[in-house]
Amino acid sequence: MKYFLFLLFISSFSAVLKAQDVDSLFIRKLADQVLVNGRAYEDLRHLTKKIGHRLAGSKGMVASELWAEATMLALGADSVWKQPCMVPYWVRGGKDAAQATFRVNGKTRTRSLDVIALGNSMGSMKPLKAEIIEVKSFEELESRSAEVKGKIVFYNYAFDPKPIGTFRSYSDAVQYRGSGPIRAAQHGAVGVIVRSMSHSTDNFPHTGSTRYVDTLPKLPALAIGLQDADWLSAQVKKEKTMVTMKTYGRFKPDTTGNNIIAELRGTEFPDEYITVGGHLDSWDVGEGAHDDGAGCVQTIEILRAFKALGYKPKRTIRFVMFANEENGLRGGNKYADEAKAKGEKHVFALESDAGGFSPRGFDITASAMQFNKILSWKPLLSAYGSHDYNPGGGGADIGPLNRALGTPMAGLRPDSQRYFDYHHARNDVFEAVNKRELLLGAINMAALIYLVDQYGL
Repeated sequence: MKYFLFLLFISSFSAVLKAQDVDSLFIRKLADQVLVNGRAYEDLRHLTKKIGHRLAGSKGMVASELWAEATMLALGADSVWKQPCMVPYWVRGGKDAAQATFRVNGKTRTRSLDVIALGNSMGSMKPLKAEIIEVKSFEELESRSAEVKGKIVFYNYAFDPKPIGTFRSYSDAVQYRGSGPIRAAQHGAVGVIVRSMSHSTDNFPHTGSTRYVDTLPKLPALAIGLQDADWLSAQVKKEKTMVTMKTYGRFKPDTTGNNIIAELRGTEFPDEYITVGGHLDSWDVGEGAHDDGAGCVQTIEILRAFKALGYKPKRTIRFVMFANEENGLRGGNKYADEAKAKGEKHVFALESDAGGFSPRGFDITASAMQFNKILSWKPLLSAYGSHDYNPGGGGADIGPLNRALGTPMAGLRPDSQRYFDYHHARNDVFEAVNKRELLLGAINMAALIYLVDQYGL
């Protein structure tokens, strides 16, 4: 009996090694196909240089949807379709500006500040001039509540430099962008300036969504570049400083956007779905190269590579260009709502929305058993850069799928040190993306999709 069990163990172990060898060879073929013939970089060039920024409701949104649909059709997907959803249509409306007024040696001086209106913010429409009050936290705002009325609140909360993973710094600081105008309005402020969500060394201001409530004034709100933020902080400490700000943001009526979905139909389990994607929209500054042109072209590259190798998936794989992640998440919600309404079985979802930098691993929201299964594939992916696997995370667009259906999800984790140099800023352009890093990210994504398709979770 012991001898029989020993033989069974040897047989099972040999089968595992043989499967791993087959998988290793296929992933190597995938990598070679992407590195030698990959089109992601040229696709990104077209998306950024020919189309440009792609904010929901804009002409760029429409052009990018048409491009994505045509591109995936040309690659030979089994089917490609538009999934319509209503999206918000916020427009910047003009050139945002701010100017500080102060006195030096008894003479009045002015200084232009590099600023940009926060996304979804309401414009001042005419020059708004008021004294600046600087606070470093919401707690300080509360403690100085009596000083705030009639002033522009300057949230000078810096990115925490200590976390190695810079998304932790972002999660910590972004509350001032998201709810800063609401909190300032509660105390009678007339405007808001927020230190940009970045720890870069340049002076580019970084936009991003803010929020309002209907019961309070909707204050005009600006992000300010870091060098000017430091200057303004030093100036306010010296003496009374006035700032004149002018913004033009407003909403037009909601309009129709689309998730663009391509599909490779499964040969064994066609009713089990694997989703991989990125969001096609971007803010109206820069070109949306890292955020999230990179994730979109990596997704398309996986489709191209699978077709080039003649890969026939066991499960149905969907390649999704999500609409309206930046200022509404309407595309991700629509995708999840429709999947739930149709009773679809979604076994895994993967997203790339952290830039086109060198891959480091994956952030994974799944059961302990599912997480450990993905972790067991680490030796197959480590040669291509993936070595850091963390519980929790995934992505904004696939989050609704996880919440609605309990679908396990993962997000590609690229190196994060440079991401917030570009995030939501005018320097997020094609030239900021490295071709090899972009392709390596696509390889790791393709390999993980292949393994989930082969073995499930």
